[in-house]
Amino acid sequence: MSKIKDSIKKVGIHLLIIFGVVTLFSFLFLKVFLPSYTNHGQTVSVPDLEGFGHDELESYLKNRNLQYEVELDSGFNADLPSLTVLKQIPKAGSQVKSGRKIYVTLNSKNAPMIKMPNLVHSQLKNVQEILANIGLVRGEIKYVPDIGNNVVLEQKYRGRNIAEGFEIPKGSQIDLVVGDGLGNQILDVPNLIGMDEVDAEFLIIGSGLRMGRINYVTTDSVPQGTIVRQIPPAGAEVKTGEPLDLWISEISKERDFE
Repeated sequence: MSKIKDSIKKVGIHLLIIFGVVTLFSFLFLKVFLPSYTNHGQTVSVPDLEGFGHDELESYLKNRNLQYEVELDSGFNADLPSLTVLKQIPKAGSQVKSGRKIYVTLNSKNAPMIKMPNLVHSQLKNVQEILANIGLVRGEIKYVPDIGNNVVLEQKYRGRNIAEGFEIPKGSQIDLVVGDGLGNQILDVPNLIGMDEVDAEFLIIGSGLRMGRINYVTTDSVPQGTIVRQIPPAGAEVKTGEPLDLWISEISKERDFE
């Protein structure tokens, strides 16, 4: 009987020893080896790379123990130079392990081509949304006499009318000719003679008219930049949005030299 108890006791001691050894090795593996192998706790903060040039990335990230890889898909932003970073994964501020690879999307060298939509007869507020959604920029708005209030009458690219379906680079500027809704209103032309150019332009636009051709006249009798002639003349009746041509004085070069 005592022999059986001694055997059981020895077996129990051996099991305790084995359990203790396993526990010790597990502790050393989980708390010492594994963290060391995986660089546990050695993290770096991902910098904000948006706007960086492609040629700056390697040295900048290498100094921070990071790497990068360029995504195959590129984007396009007309306001940024080509080959600058548009997006990154992981995002700036993320905590990652040392040596982690940052995936970046670069700005394309060439703008993608898109087809021009038809904006004519559409309301200006809708047109601005359409242009923004397809990646075009609203340029100059020119109001002309027309019964359609804020209705687009013409769409222009680089000074010329552009037809629907014509391909242009993304980010291009589209100028618009828009109706003022007051095409039949009659106005008296204000007297601009003797005013300077800036005040005259302010008065013209405020009167519901628009600037026409600017001509310069050499004279020594009035200060430079003064309106000396206008067409139509003061008091003439014109429609809203009509242009006013101006003649503006400038000092002769000979007198300026003297």
